[in-house]
Amino acid sequence: MQRITADHSHPLFTTAATRQIEQAAMAGLPANALMQRAGLAVARLALALAPHARCVWVACGPGNNGGDGLEAAAQLQQRGKQVVVTWLGQEASAPADSLAALARARAAGVLFADTPPTDLAAHDLCIDALLGLGQSRAPSGSMAAWISAMNASPAPTLAVDLPTGLQADTGSFAMHSIAASAGKESASGVIHAQNTLSLLTLKPGLFTGHGRDAAGQVWLDDLGITSPAPPSAQLVGAPPPALRAHASHKGSYGDVAVIGGAPGMAGAALLAASAALHSGAGRVFVGLLDGGSLGLHLQQPELMVRAPGALKLHALAVVCGCGGGEAVRSLLPRVLGEAARLVLDADALNAIATDTALQALLRYRAAQGLPTVLTPHPLEAARLLGCSTQQIQADRLGAAQQLADRFVCVVVLKGSGTVVAAPHQTPAINLTGNAQLATAGTGDVLAGMLGAGLAAGQFAMRAACEAVYRHGLAADRWPAGQPLTASALAKS
Repeated sequence: MQRITADHSHPLFTTAATRQIEQAAMAGLPANALMQRAGLAVARLALALAPHARCVWVACGPGNNGGDGLEAAAQLQQRGKQVVVTWLGQEASAPADSLAALARARAAGVLFADTPPTDLAAHDLCIDALLGLGQSRAPSGSMAAWISAMNASPAPTLAVDLPTGLQADTGSFAMHSIAASAGKESASGVIHAQNTLSLLTLKPGLFTGHGRDAAGQVWLDDLGITSPAPPSAQLVGAPPPALRAHASHKGSYGDVAVIGGAPGMAGAALLAASAALHSGAGRVFVGLLDGGSLGLHLQQPELMVRAPGALKLHALAVVCGCGGGEAVRSLLPRVLGEAARLVLDADALNAIATDTALQALLRYRAAQGLPTVLTPHPLEAARLLGCSTQQIQADRLGAAQQLADRFVCVVVLKGSGTVVAAPHQTPAINLTGNAQLATAGTGDVLAGMLGAGLAAGQFAMRAACEAVYRHGLAADRWPAGQPLTASALAKS
């Protein structure tokens, strides 16, 4: 069993891929063996998480996820715990493995009830085994009531495979009711677990969209099954340490140019430039669009301010669009045509979204072998794809891949569980970062960090994965209780 952290890359598998792995495994095992392994894994983790728990409530659904819960209940009862099971299944229609698990739970002396325990405060642990893999409908009736009771319980919750209500492939809610108040979102019909034990495989939805909030700490037990199948996606994992040769100089690490900073928004370009500098770029130029004076930038004297038209783009890694406003639009044909390596952010993306000629130039870059990375947030991604933000968030992996394929470039779809996608490559999901990044300017910092990676000669996919990892890690390491500003992030 593994505790999943941001330090290591792990393969992720969609529902369809997991089903294939499951069916192949079951074909080579005795009847009920896989479910028994799953139930034992759940029980072991429950005992490790709550070693002093006396009373445990296990909510079981009608399918195989409920069967895993029944197996876990039997194991916990045999280990001296007081277990109460609520089961939504019917013996006439339950899967064969679940019926076998039901018999074992009864033989172990597990107490069955029609409704959740009346005194939830007396229970030390809740186990969510209601739906699991492949859920697509909103929980209703008794299941919805049990979800509400579990979420209201003071006891921690362990979800089996997936929190009920969360889609395995997307990290969106199966069918949900969103209520907005004071700028926050809440969802009904979704378990919010403190821990989730993913069985057999890790699922993408646990790590992006609403997954990180719903799943809590994720664990994996592969049940002794190793799959040769290629993953559907992967977690980013920590990059190797950046080592510099003694016999190197500023030219060894490349030059970055940041083009942006329209009137009133110069700070965005300067944040990106500062981030590029602190991420190791040999030299950083700033082409400001605000018409201000050229020369020394007093707060960051290492930055070299130039007129945008004077920049030799063919020799530079260019970060374009940070605070660009409408002023950046007229520069984009030259930037797209000449930049040796390119990061497009913010207003550059908004301009491209409304201009088919710019879109054609963007695709032409790939034909010329010129690497490009787009860094949209969900609204910018929606503009590029001509859809709604809700549609982007409903399938973040799919949206990122669609953008990458359409514009033939690497795409960094920002948000909880940032997705990095490229044509003909396995997409990646980043696990670092937290809500401290929900402040103005942090996206500009990411663009600058990415520009430094490209300037150093990294392939675009690698540069994107390393930048999002280090960007999020800086927020994770920030002292608790201290607000994180973008300028501080750029220098961390």
